[in-house]
Amino acid sequence: MDNIIVLSGAVCRHPERSESPAGIPHTVITIEHRSNQQEAGLNRQAYVRMQVVLSGTVLHQQAQTLTLGSMVKVSGFLNRHQNRSGQAKLVLHAQQIEQIS
Repeated sequence: MDNIIVLSGAVCRHPERSESPAGIPHTVITIEHRSNQQEAGLNRQAYVRMQVVLSGTVLHQQAQTLTLGSMVKVSGFLNRHQNRSGQAKLVLHAQQIEQIS
């Protein structure tokens, strides 16, 4: 079963570009999402900052035009990443990215 996550927001950190030992290009961006949502009949402000990993040549090329403040819509899947100190966080692995402004 495919569970696609869609997140829109502004790029709030400079993109970080790298390449894996296998030669696969990666770009990591951080998106800040803010919106008003309805929950239990009440308005609620939603806010999240999430890292997004763009892997592969096509997504890497699309990310070349992204700068701080770029508005994007990303779809993909969530995965758990663990840093060197063992702290875990959720990261969105992009399958598609679209600049919306």
